[in-house]
Amino acid sequence: MSFKDSVQHFKTLVVSFHPVIVIETVEEERVQTLMQKACSDMQMPIFEWSIAQGLMRSPESPDNRWQNEYAPPGAKRGQALPKTAEPIDMLRHIQDMSFKAIFWLKDFAPHLKDAVVARQFREVVQQFSLNRSTIVISGSGVALPTELSQDAVYLDIKLPGPMELQDAVSKVVRSLQGSRVKLELTPEDVHALVKALQGMTLSQTRKVVSYAALHDGTLNGEDIKRILDRKARAIHEEGLLDYFPSETNAAELGGFEGLKRWLAYARVGFTPQARKFNLPAPKGILIVGIQGCGKSLAAKTIARQWNLPLLKLDAGRLYDKYVGESDKNFRRAVVLAETMAPCILWIDEIEKSMGQSSSDADGGLSRRLFGYFLTWLQEKSQEIFVVATANDLSAIPPELLRKGRFDEIFFVDLPDADERENILKIHLNRRNQGLAAYDIPTLVAVTEGFSGAEIEQAIITAHYRALYENRSADTALIIEQIKRTVPLSVTRREDIDRLRALAKERFVSAR
Repeated sequence: MSFKDSVQHFKTLVVSFHPVIVIETVEEERVQTLMQKACSDMQMPIFEWSIAQGLMRSPESPDNRWQNEYAPPGAKRGQALPKTAEPIDMLRHIQDMSFKAIFWLKDFAPHLKDAVVARQFREVVQQFSLNRSTIVISGSGVALPTELSQDAVYLDIKLPGPMELQDAVSKVVRSLQGSRVKLELTPEDVHALVKALQGMTLSQTRKVVSYAALHDGTLNGEDIKRILDRKARAIHEEGLLDYFPSETNAAELGGFEGLKRWLAYARVGFTPQARKFNLPAPKGILIVGIQGCGKSLAAKTIARQWNLPLLKLDAGRLYDKYVGESDKNFRRAVVLAETMAPCILWIDEIEKSMGQSSSDADGGLSRRLFGYFLTWLQEKSQEIFVVATANDLSAIPPELLRKGRFDEIFFVDLPDADERENILKIHLNRRNQGLAAYDIPTLVAVTEGFSGAEIEQAIITAHYRALYENRSADTALIIEQIKRTVPLSVTRREDIDRLRALAKERFVSAR
Protein backbone atom coordinates (compact mmCIF):
# COMPACT_ATOMS: atom_id res chain seq x y z
CA MET A 1 0.00 0.00 0.00
CA SER A 2 1.47 3.34 -1.08
CA PHE A 3 1.40 6.40 1.18
CA LYS A 4 -1.37 7.88 -0.97
CA ASP A 5 -3.40 4.70 -0.50
CA SER A 6 -2.75 4.88 3.26
CA VAL A 7 -4.25 8.38 3.32
CA GLN A 8 -7.35 7.16 1.51
CA HIS A 9 -7.60 4.14 3.80
CA PHE A 10 -7.36 6.40 6.86
CA LYS A 11 -10.18 8.61 5.56
CA THR A 12 -12.36 5.57 4.92
CA LEU A 13 -11.80 4.27 8.44
CA VAL A 14 -12.76 7.63 9.96
CA VAL A 15 -15.98 8.09 8.00
CA SER A 16 -17.00 4.46 8.62
CA PHE A 17 -17.23 5.00 12.41
CA HIS A 18 -13.95 3.39 13.50
CA PRO A 19 -13.28 5.07 16.87
CA VAL A 20 -9.69 3.81 17.39
CA ILE A 21 -6.91 3.58 14.80
CA VAL A 22 -3.55 2.18 15.87
CA ILE A 23 -0.43 3.07 13.87
CA GLU A 24 2.67 1.17 14.94
CA THR A 25 5.59 3.34 13.92
CA VAL A 26 8.29 5.57 15.36
CA GLU A 27 7.97 7.95 12.40
CA GLU A 28 5.66 10.51 13.97
CA GLU A 29 6.46 12.87 11.12
CA ARG A 30 4.75 10.55 8.64
CA VAL A 31 1.78 10.02 10.96
CA GLN A 32 1.36 13.78 11.12
CA THR A 33 1.63 14.12 7.33
CA LEU A 34 -0.92 11.37 6.81
CA MET A 35 -3.45 12.96 9.17
CA GLN A 36 -2.89 16.42 7.72
CA LYS A 37 -3.65 15.23 4.19
CA ALA A 38 -6.66 13.21 5.29
CA CYS A 39 -8.16 15.82 7.61
CA SER A 40 -7.64 18.61 5.10
CA ASP A 41 -9.98 16.76 2.74
CA MET A 42 -12.47 15.95 5.50
CA GLN A 43 -12.24 19.42 7.12
CA MET A 44 -11.71 17.90 10.56
CA PRO A 45 -9.49 19.44 13.25
CA ILE A 46 -6.55 17.52 14.70
CA PHE A 47 -5.59 17.48 18.37
CA GLU A 48 -2.28 16.07 19.61
CA TRP A 49 -1.51 14.73 23.06
CA SER A 50 1.64 13.58 24.81
CA ILE A 51 2.37 13.07 28.48
CA ALA A 52 4.97 15.84 28.26
CA GLN A 53 2.88 18.52 26.55
CA GLY A 54 -0.75 17.70 27.26
CA LEU A 55 -3.53 18.18 24.71
CA MET A 56 -3.18 20.86 22.05
CA ARG A 57 -4.64 21.65 18.71
CA SER A 58 -2.18 20.59 16.02
CA PRO A 59 -0.38 23.58 14.46
CA GLU A 60 -1.13 22.12 11.03
CA SER A 61 -4.76 21.39 11.81
CA PRO A 62 -7.27 22.85 9.35
CA ASP A 63 -8.65 26.23 10.47
CA ASN A 64 -6.33 26.39 13.49
CA ARG A 65 -6.71 29.72 15.33
CA TRP A 66 -5.11 28.60 18.58
CA GLN A 67 -1.63 30.06 18.73
CA ASN A 68 0.90 30.38 21.50
CA GLU A 69 1.45 34.11 21.98
CA TYR A 70 4.76 33.45 23.74
CA ALA A 71 6.21 31.42 20.86
CA PRO A 72 8.97 33.00 18.73
CA PRO A 73 7.77 34.96 15.68
CA GLY A 74 6.89 32.63 12.83
CA ALA A 75 6.97 29.50 15.01
CA LYS A 76 4.10 27.10 14.57
CA ARG A 77 3.43 25.83 18.03
CA GLY A 78 0.05 25.00 19.50
CA GLN A 79 -1.04 26.13 22.93
CA ALA A 80 -1.62 23.24 25.32
CA LEU A 81 -5.00 23.15 27.02
CA PRO A 82 -4.78 23.51 30.81
CA LYS A 83 -4.96 20.41 32.99
CA THR A 84 -4.77 17.88 30.15
CA ALA A 85 -1.32 16.38 30.70
CA GLU A 86 -2.59 13.48 32.80
CA PRO A 87 -4.24 10.73 30.70
CA ILE A 88 -7.44 10.61 32.76
CA ASP A 89 -7.89 14.41 32.59
CA MET A 90 -7.26 14.42 28.85
CA LEU A 91 -9.83 11.69 28.21
CA ARG A 92 -12.47 13.47 30.25
CA HIS A 93 -11.76 16.69 28.36
CA ILE A 94 -12.15 15.19 24.88
CA GLN A 95 -15.30 13.37 26.00
CA ASP A 96 -16.88 16.75 26.71
CA MET A 97 -16.03 18.17 23.28
CA SER A 98 -19.12 18.56 21.14
CA PHE A 99 -17.57 18.52 17.64
CA LYS A 100 -15.96 15.89 15.45
CA ALA A 101 -12.17 15.75 15.55
CA ILE A 102 -9.11 13.50 15.27
CA PHE A 103 -7.26 13.00 18.55
CA TRP A 104 -3.69 11.80 18.13
CA LEU A 105 -2.41 10.20 21.35
CA LYS A 106 1.35 9.62 21.25
CA ASP A 107 2.80 6.64 23.15
CA PHE A 108 -0.52 6.24 24.94
CA ALA A 109 -0.79 2.43 25.10
CA PRO A 110 1.24 1.97 28.34
CA HIS A 111 -1.18 4.25 30.21
CA LEU A 112 -4.02 1.82 29.51
CA LYS A 113 -2.60 -0.55 32.14
CA ASP A 114 -4.25 1.74 34.68
CA ALA A 115 -7.78 0.41 35.30
CA VAL A 116 -9.31 3.89 35.66
CA VAL A 117 -7.70 5.18 32.47
CA ALA A 118 -8.77 2.04 30.59
CA ARG A 119 -12.39 2.40 31.77
CA GLN A 120 -12.51 6.08 30.84
CA PHE A 121 -10.96 5.25 27.45
CA ARG A 122 -13.72 2.70 26.77
CA GLU A 123 -16.40 5.26 27.54
CA VAL A 124 -14.82 7.75 25.14
CA VAL A 125 -14.57 5.09 22.47
CA GLN A 126 -18.25 4.20 22.86
CA GLN A 127 -19.15 7.85 22.36
CA PHE A 128 -16.82 8.28 19.37
CA SER A 129 -18.27 5.22 17.63
CA LEU A 130 -21.46 7.25 17.22
CA ASN A 131 -20.17 10.70 16.23
CA ARG A 132 -17.26 9.85 13.87
CA SER A 133 -14.56 11.32 16.09
CA THR A 134 -11.47 9.11 16.05
CA ILE A 135 -8.58 8.40 18.40
CA VAL A 136 -5.24 7.65 16.75
CA ILE A 137 -2.70 5.85 18.93
CA SER A 138 0.87 5.77 17.66
CA GLY A 139 4.04 4.26 19.02
CA SER A 140 6.34 1.28 18.77
CA GLY A 141 4.89 -2.11 19.64
CA VAL A 142 1.41 -0.89 20.59
CA ALA A 143 -0.32 -3.58 22.64
CA LEU A 144 -3.89 -2.86 23.73
CA PRO A 145 -5.71 -4.71 26.51
CA THR A 146 -8.03 -7.44 25.25
CA GLU A 147 -11.21 -5.57 26.21
CA LEU A 148 -10.07 -2.55 24.16
CA SER A 149 -8.57 -4.26 21.14
CA GLN A 150 -12.00 -5.21 19.77
CA ASP A 151 -12.73 -1.57 18.97
CA ALA A 152 -9.34 -0.85 17.38
CA VAL A 153 -8.14 -1.26 13.82
CA TYR A 154 -4.46 -1.31 12.89
CA LEU A 155 -3.22 0.83 10.01
CA ASP A 156 0.15 -0.05 8.55
CA ILE A 157 2.29 2.76 7.19
CA LYS A 158 4.97 1.17 5.08
CA LEU A 159 8.44 2.62 4.88
CA PRO A 160 8.80 5.51 2.43
CA GLY A 161 8.50 4.66 -1.24
CA PRO A 162 10.61 6.03 -4.12
CA MET A 163 8.56 9.23 -4.52
CA GLU A 164 8.78 10.14 -0.82
CA LEU A 165 12.50 9.37 -0.74
CA GLN A 166 13.16 11.46 -3.82
CA ASP A 167 11.24 14.35 -2.27
CA ALA A 168 13.31 14.01 0.92
CA VAL A 169 16.55 14.00 -1.12
CA SER A 170 15.38 17.11 -3.01
CA LYS A 171 14.72 18.94 0.26
CA VAL A 172 18.19 18.04 1.58
CA VAL A 173 19.77 19.19 -1.69
CA ARG A 174 17.89 22.50 -1.52
CA SER A 175 18.98 23.03 2.08
CA LEU A 176 22.63 22.51 1.07
CA GLN A 177 22.59 24.90 -1.88
CA GLY A 178 23.63 27.86 0.25
CA SER A 179 26.58 26.00 1.77
CA ARG A 180 29.95 25.14 0.30
CA VAL A 181 28.85 21.61 -0.59
CA LYS A 182 29.27 20.77 -4.27
CA LEU A 183 26.25 19.04 -5.79
CA GLU A 184 27.20 16.78 -8.70
CA LEU A 185 24.14 14.58 -9.12
CA THR A 186 22.95 13.56 -12.57
CA PRO A 187 19.38 12.29 -13.03
CA GLU A 188 20.84 8.77 -13.16
CA ASP A 189 22.66 9.41 -9.88
CA VAL A 190 19.44 10.58 -8.23
CA HIS A 191 17.67 7.42 -9.37
CA ALA A 192 20.49 5.21 -8.01
CA LEU A 193 20.56 7.23 -4.79
CA VAL A 194 16.83 6.76 -4.20
CA LYS A 195 17.17 3.04 -4.90
CA ALA A 196 19.98 2.80 -2.34
CA LEU A 197 17.83 4.61 0.24
CA GLN A 198 14.88 2.22 -0.01
CA GLY A 199 14.21 0.57 3.33
CA MET A 200 15.15 3.63 5.38
CA THR A 201 12.90 6.08 7.21
CA LEU A 202 12.62 9.72 6.15
CA SER A 203 14.66 10.78 9.17
CA GLN A 204 17.38 8.26 8.34
CA THR A 205 17.30 9.42 4.72
CA ARG A 206 17.88 13.05 5.59
CA LYS A 207 20.68 12.21 8.01
CA VAL A 208 22.54 9.84 5.72
CA VAL A 209 22.31 12.11 2.66
CA SER A 210 23.43 15.13 4.68
CA TYR A 211 26.33 13.15 6.16
CA ALA A 212 27.39 11.89 2.74
CA ALA A 213 27.42 15.44 1.39
CA LEU A 214 29.18 17.05 4.35
CA HIS A 215 31.72 14.25 4.80
CA ASP A 216 33.82 15.34 1.83
CA GLY A 217 32.02 18.50 0.71
CA THR A 218 30.53 16.81 -2.36
CA LEU A 219 27.33 14.92 -3.07
CA ASN A 220 27.75 12.70 -6.12
CA GLY A 221 27.31 9.16 -7.39
CA GLU A 222 30.24 7.91 -5.33
CA ASP A 223 28.29 8.58 -2.13
CA ILE A 224 25.90 5.71 -2.93
CA LYS A 225 28.33 3.15 -1.47
CA ARG A 226 28.55 5.15 1.76
CA ILE A 227 24.76 5.19 1.95
CA LEU A 228 24.59 1.43 1.38
CA ASP A 229 27.05 0.90 4.23
CA ARG A 230 24.88 3.04 6.49
CA LYS A 231 21.79 1.10 5.46
CA ALA A 232 23.52 -2.18 6.25
CA ARG A 233 24.15 -0.93 9.78
CA ALA A 234 20.55 0.27 10.15
CA ILE A 235 19.15 -3.09 9.06
CA HIS A 236 21.56 -4.88 11.37
CA GLU A 237 20.34 -2.74 14.27
CA GLU A 238 16.76 -3.75 13.43
CA GLY A 239 17.90 -7.26 14.30
CA LEU A 240 15.60 -9.28 12.00
CA LEU A 241 17.51 -9.39 8.71
CA ASP A 242 21.13 -9.58 7.69
CA TYR A 243 22.02 -7.36 4.77
CA PHE A 244 24.66 -8.17 2.16
CA PRO A 245 25.17 -5.36 -0.41
CA SER A 246 25.75 -6.60 -3.94
CA GLU A 247 28.97 -4.58 -4.09
CA THR A 248 30.59 -6.63 -1.31
CA ASN A 249 29.30 -10.04 -2.38
CA ALA A 250 32.24 -12.11 -3.68
CA ALA A 251 30.53 -15.54 -3.65
CA GLU A 252 31.59 -18.01 -6.33
CA LEU A 253 29.89 -21.32 -7.03
CA GLY A 254 31.60 -24.39 -8.49
CA GLY A 255 29.25 -26.51 -10.61
CA PHE A 256 25.45 -26.15 -10.44
CA GLU A 257 25.29 -25.69 -14.21
CA GLY A 258 21.62 -26.68 -14.37
CA LEU A 259 20.70 -24.14 -11.72
CA LYS A 260 22.76 -21.45 -13.46
CA ARG A 261 20.97 -22.09 -16.78
CA TRP A 262 17.57 -21.83 -15.10
CA LEU A 263 18.55 -18.60 -13.37
CA ALA A 264 19.65 -17.09 -16.69
CA TYR A 265 16.16 -17.78 -18.07
CA ALA A 266 14.38 -16.59 -14.93
CA ARG A 267 16.24 -13.29 -14.79
CA VAL A 268 14.34 -11.98 -17.82
CA GLY A 269 11.20 -12.13 -15.66
CA PHE A 270 12.32 -8.86 -14.04
CA THR A 271 12.61 -7.00 -17.35
CA PRO A 272 10.11 -4.55 -18.92
CA GLN A 273 9.76 -6.98 -21.84
CA ALA A 274 8.37 -9.62 -19.47
CA ARG A 275 5.86 -7.15 -18.07
CA LYS A 276 4.84 -6.30 -21.64
CA PHE A 277 3.68 -9.91 -22.04
CA ASN A 278 2.06 -9.95 -18.56
CA LEU A 279 4.65 -12.40 -17.28
CA PRO A 280 4.99 -12.39 -13.48
CA ALA A 281 8.38 -11.87 -11.90
CA PRO A 282 9.84 -15.17 -10.63
CA LYS A 283 8.87 -15.90 -7.03
CA GLY A 284 11.80 -18.00 -5.93
CA ILE A 285 13.35 -21.43 -5.63
CA LEU A 286 13.74 -24.08 -2.95
CA ILE A 287 17.11 -25.84 -2.79
CA VAL A 288 17.21 -29.15 -0.94
CA GLY A 289 20.12 -31.50 -0.56
CA ILE A 290 23.09 -32.75 1.36
CA GLN A 291 24.73 -30.53 3.94
CA GLY A 292 27.84 -28.66 2.89
CA CYS A 293 27.18 -28.91 -0.83
CA GLY A 294 26.64 -25.23 -1.58
CA LYS A 295 22.96 -24.50 -0.94
CA SER A 296 23.68 -21.39 1.10
CA LEU A 297 26.46 -20.35 -1.26
CA ALA A 298 23.96 -20.56 -4.12
CA ALA A 299 21.85 -17.80 -2.54
CA LYS A 300 24.88 -15.50 -2.35
CA THR A 301 25.90 -16.36 -5.90
CA ILE A 302 22.44 -15.56 -7.29
CA ALA A 303 22.53 -12.14 -5.62
CA ARG A 304 26.02 -11.51 -7.01
CA GLN A 305 25.16 -12.55 -10.57
CA TRP A 306 21.92 -10.57 -10.59
CA ASN A 307 23.61 -7.59 -8.91
CA LEU A 308 20.91 -7.41 -6.24
CA PRO A 309 21.18 -6.89 -2.47
CA LEU A 310 20.84 -10.04 -0.41
CA LEU A 311 18.70 -10.17 2.74
CA LYS A 312 19.00 -13.18 5.04
CA LEU A 313 16.08 -14.01 7.29
CA ASP A 314 17.39 -15.67 10.44
CA ALA A 315 14.41 -17.49 11.89
CA GLY A 316 16.00 -17.60 15.33
CA ARG A 317 15.69 -13.83 15.60
CA LEU A 318 11.95 -13.95 14.97
CA TYR A 319 11.11 -15.86 18.11
CA ASP A 320 10.08 -13.88 21.16
CA LYS A 321 8.91 -15.07 24.56
CA TYR A 322 5.84 -12.82 24.46
CA VAL A 323 2.69 -14.07 22.75
CA GLY A 324 2.18 -12.49 19.33
CA GLU A 325 5.59 -10.83 19.12
CA SER A 326 7.14 -13.58 16.94
CA ASP A 327 4.32 -13.24 14.41
CA LYS A 328 4.78 -9.49 14.45
CA ASN A 329 8.54 -9.84 13.94
CA PHE A 330 7.96 -11.96 10.86
CA ARG A 331 5.61 -9.39 9.37
CA ARG A 332 8.12 -6.61 10.09
CA ALA A 333 10.87 -8.58 8.38
CA VAL A 334 8.67 -9.12 5.33
CA VAL A 335 7.71 -5.44 5.17
CA LEU A 336 11.37 -4.45 5.34
CA ALA A 337 12.20 -6.85 2.52
CA GLU A 338 9.35 -5.46 0.41
CA THR A 339 10.59 -1.89 0.75
CA MET A 340 14.02 -2.95 -0.54
CA ALA A 341 12.74 -4.69 -3.67
CA PRO A 342 14.15 -5.73 -6.03
CA CYS A 343 16.24 -7.98 -3.81
CA ILE A 344 17.01 -11.59 -2.89
CA LEU A 345 15.47 -12.93 0.34
CA TRP A 346 17.43 -15.91 1.64
CA ILE A 347 15.75 -18.21 4.19
CA ASP A 348 18.33 -20.74 5.35
CA GLU A 349 17.19 -24.14 6.66
CA ILE A 350 13.54 -23.26 6.31
CA GLU A 351 12.43 -26.54 7.88
CA LYS A 352 13.78 -25.44 11.26
CA SER A 353 11.58 -22.36 11.47
CA MET A 354 8.50 -23.36 9.46
CA GLY A 355 8.73 -27.13 9.39
CA GLN A 356 6.31 -29.76 10.63
CA SER A 357 6.24 -30.15 14.41
CA SER A 358 5.29 -33.34 16.19
CA SER A 359 4.05 -31.43 19.20
CA ASP A 360 2.47 -28.16 20.21
CA ALA A 361 5.44 -27.18 22.35
CA ASP A 362 5.70 -23.85 20.57
CA GLY A 363 1.98 -23.12 20.84
CA GLY A 364 1.50 -23.57 17.11
CA LEU A 365 3.90 -20.73 16.31
CA SER A 366 5.76 -22.66 13.58
CA ARG A 367 2.47 -23.43 11.83
CA ARG A 368 1.36 -19.80 12.03
CA LEU A 369 4.65 -18.54 10.61
CA PHE A 370 4.40 -21.12 7.87
CA GLY A 371 0.88 -19.96 7.05
CA TYR A 372 1.95 -16.31 6.89
CA PHE A 373 4.88 -17.25 4.67
CA LEU A 374 2.76 -19.27 2.22
CA THR A 375 0.20 -16.49 1.91
CA TRP A 376 2.87 -13.84 1.36
CA LEU A 377 4.77 -16.00 -1.15
CA GLN A 378 1.60 -16.59 -3.14
CA GLU A 379 0.36 -12.98 -3.14
CA LYS A 380 3.50 -10.81 -3.07
CA SER A 381 3.68 -8.30 -5.89
CA GLN A 382 7.12 -6.83 -5.17
CA GLU A 383 10.17 -8.08 -7.03
CA ILE A 384 11.57 -10.22 -4.23
CA PHE A 385 13.21 -13.48 -5.27
CA VAL A 386 13.10 -15.99 -2.41
CA VAL A 387 15.88 -18.55 -2.07
CA ALA A 388 14.96 -21.10 0.59
CA THR A 389 17.27 -23.94 1.55
CA ALA A 390 16.52 -27.17 3.42
CA ASN A 391 18.45 -30.22 4.61
CA ASP A 392 15.72 -32.42 6.12
CA LEU A 393 12.97 -33.21 3.63
CA SER A 394 10.92 -35.11 6.21
CA ALA A 395 10.42 -31.87 8.19
CA ILE A 396 9.19 -29.82 5.21
CA PRO A 397 5.38 -29.47 5.09
CA PRO A 398 3.98 -30.98 1.86
CA GLU A 399 2.22 -27.69 1.07
CA LEU A 400 5.62 -26.12 0.49
CA LEU A 401 6.60 -28.75 -2.05
CA ARG A 402 3.48 -28.31 -4.16
CA LYS A 403 4.18 -27.09 -7.69
CA GLY A 404 3.53 -23.36 -7.90
CA ARG A 405 4.70 -22.42 -4.41
CA PHE A 406 8.20 -21.98 -5.78
CA ASP A 407 9.12 -21.60 -9.43
CA GLU A 408 11.35 -24.65 -9.12
CA ILE A 409 12.74 -27.06 -6.53
CA PHE A 410 16.36 -28.10 -7.03
CA PHE A 411 18.24 -31.01 -5.53
CA VAL A 412 21.93 -30.58 -4.69
CA ASP A 413 23.95 -33.80 -4.61
CA LEU A 414 27.57 -34.39 -3.68
CA PRO A 415 29.83 -32.79 -6.30
CA ASP A 416 30.96 -34.94 -9.24
CA ALA A 417 34.52 -34.95 -10.61
CA ASP A 418 34.13 -31.79 -12.74
CA GLU A 419 32.50 -29.90 -9.87
CA ARG A 420 35.19 -31.02 -7.42
CA GLU A 421 37.83 -29.74 -9.81
CA ASN A 422 36.12 -26.34 -9.95
CA ILE A 423 35.78 -26.27 -6.15
CA LEU A 424 39.46 -27.09 -5.66
CA LYS A 425 40.55 -24.38 -8.08
CA ILE A 426 38.27 -21.77 -6.48
CA HIS A 427 39.60 -22.38 -2.97
CA LEU A 428 43.25 -22.65 -4.02
CA ASN A 429 43.00 -19.41 -5.98
CA ARG A 430 41.32 -17.75 -3.02
CA ARG A 431 44.39 -18.62 -0.90
CA ASN A 432 46.71 -17.11 -3.54
CA GLN A 433 48.06 -20.49 -4.58
CA GLY A 434 49.45 -21.21 -8.04
CA LEU A 435 47.50 -24.11 -9.50
CA ALA A 436 50.57 -25.39 -11.33
CA ALA A 437 52.06 -26.43 -7.98
CA TYR A 438 49.22 -28.88 -7.30
CA ASP A 439 48.24 -32.20 -8.84
CA ILE A 440 44.60 -31.32 -9.44
CA PRO A 441 43.57 -34.69 -11.02
CA THR A 442 44.91 -36.55 -7.98
CA LEU A 443 43.08 -34.21 -5.58
CA VAL A 444 39.88 -34.69 -7.58
CA ALA A 445 40.22 -38.46 -7.27
CA VAL A 446 40.90 -38.57 -3.51
CA THR A 447 37.99 -36.20 -2.71
CA GLU A 448 35.33 -38.47 -4.21
CA GLY A 449 32.35 -38.52 -1.83
CA PHE A 450 33.36 -35.21 -0.22
CA SER A 451 31.11 -32.16 -0.05
CA GLY A 452 32.29 -28.72 -1.09
CA ALA A 453 32.49 -27.62 2.56
CA GLU A 454 34.63 -30.66 3.44
CA ILE A 455 37.00 -29.95 0.55
CA GLU A 456 37.33 -26.31 1.60
CA GLN A 457 38.06 -27.23 5.20
CA ALA A 458 40.74 -29.74 4.16
CA ILE A 459 42.49 -27.00 2.15
CA ILE A 460 42.26 -24.53 5.03
CA THR A 461 43.61 -27.04 7.56
CA ALA A 462 46.48 -27.97 5.23
CA HIS A 463 47.46 -24.31 4.92
CA TYR A 464 47.29 -23.85 8.71
CA ARG A 465 49.76 -26.69 9.09
CA ALA A 466 52.00 -25.33 6.31
CA LEU A 467 52.18 -21.95 8.05
CA TYR A 468 52.93 -23.62 11.39
CA GLU A 469 55.76 -25.69 9.87
CA ASN A 470 57.03 -22.71 7.86
CA ARG A 471 56.69 -24.52 4.55
CA SER A 472 54.65 -24.29 1.38
CA ALA A 473 51.41 -26.20 1.11
CA ASP A 474 51.43 -28.94 -1.52
CA THR A 475 49.38 -31.80 -2.88
CA ALA A 476 50.68 -34.31 -0.33
CA LEU A 477 49.75 -32.09 2.60
CA ILE A 478 46.19 -31.62 1.33
CA ILE A 479 45.83 -35.35 0.67
CA GLU A 480 46.96 -36.06 4.22
CA GLN A 481 44.21 -33.81 5.60
CA ILE A 482 41.66 -35.36 3.28
CA LYS A 483 42.52 -38.88 4.48
CA ARG A 484 42.01 -37.75 8.07
CA THR A 485 38.47 -36.62 7.29
CA VAL A 486 35.48 -38.98 7.41
CA PRO A 487 32.92 -37.37 5.07
CA LEU A 488 29.15 -37.27 5.53
CA SER A 489 28.82 -39.68 2.62
CA VAL A 490 30.28 -42.32 4.97
CA THR A 491 28.90 -41.29 8.38
CA ARG A 492 25.38 -40.76 7.03
CA ARG A 493 25.38 -43.07 4.02
CA GLU A 494 21.85 -44.41 4.61
CA ASP A 495 20.32 -40.94 4.99
CA ILE A 496 22.02 -39.68 1.84
CA ASP A 497 20.91 -42.72 -0.19
CA ARG A 498 17.33 -42.22 1.00
CA LEU A 499 17.45 -38.50 0.13
CA ARG A 500 18.84 -39.23 -3.34
CA ALA A 501 16.12 -41.79 -4.06
CA LEU A 502 13.40 -39.34 -3.04
CA ALA A 503 14.91 -36.40 -4.93
CA LYS A 504 15.35 -38.38 -8.14
CA GLU A 505 11.58 -38.77 -8.44
CA ARG A 506 10.46 -35.31 -7.36
CA PHE A 507 13.04 -32.58 -7.90
CA VAL A 508 15.22 -31.07 -10.59
CA SER A 509 18.96 -31.64 -10.40
CA ALA A 510 21.06 -28.53 -9.87
CA ARG A 511 23.62 -29.97 -12.32
